[in-house]
Amino acid sequence: MATTVEEQQQTPPTSVHTEETTLEFIASICGVLVFGLFVLTFVFQNFVIPSGSMLKTLLIGDHVLVDRVTLAPRAAYAPFVHYRNVQRGDIVVFWKPGEPDLFLVKRVVGIPGDHLHLRNGVVYLNGKAQKEPQTQKTNDQIYSPYRDDFPAIAPPDGYGITASWSAELPTHIQGEDLVVPADDYFCMGDNRPNSLDSRYWGFVPRANILGRPLFVYWSFMTDESQGDKTGAGDQVAWLEHIVLHFFDQTRWSRTFHRVQ
Repeated sequence: MATTVEEQQQTPPTSVHTEETTLEFIASICGVLVFGLFVLTFVFQNFVIPSGSMLKTLLIGDHVLVDRVTLAPRAAYAPFVHYRNVQRGDIVVFWKPGEPDLFLVKRVVGIPGDHLHLRNGVVYLNGKAQKEPQTQKTNDQIYSPYRDDFPAIAPPDGYGITASWSAELPTHIQGEDLVVPADDYFCMGDNRPNSLDSRYWGFVPRANILGRPLFVYWSFMTDESQGDKTGAGDQVAWLEHIVLHFFDQTRWSRTFHRVQ
């Protein structure tokens, strides 16, 4: 007895290809640009190191990526973000007090409530001498009383000290120590003999701290005098120099070097 089998043929689904319109393309590009601008403005920001005040931790010509979130004021609308307070030893980027258009990068040495002073370039924090192996120390040939025994010596005139800090400094001294007030931080460069820092212009308010550098994403051999060359001709000449010497003057070993 034969068995009859009916074959059912199924029509395959139709493949539909829709081309992206010009308006949709522009909207996509705008979305990417807005997202990128948000990230670079509120999450990360890039900076270049123009001076040797943080040698050997940061070199002149280091380009660093700065985390603008971790040290930011806590936001109720973003509870998932990791926030923390500024800590001793943090390297921070901040607006220089009294010069809101100038960014600086220094290391936090004293936090609110700390008592500190320097003796022969060595930091004493709350009565204890700090080892600080990352810093450039003072030697007898370049000893400076105000800079290296801060704040034991009164600020001399014409020493790079701001007038406001010269007047304010005595109000924060207890015994031989400088006492860091609430919501302020005492910051210094790792190159202690060659750093204009809190010894010269005072405390860094918490509100001035922008973020902390995470790593060096590119480092190019740069002379410290380059920061003073702001003319259009100088900038064009510098750009040409970078193009010509990108490969032989890039410090490749510092690429993705962690800042700490």
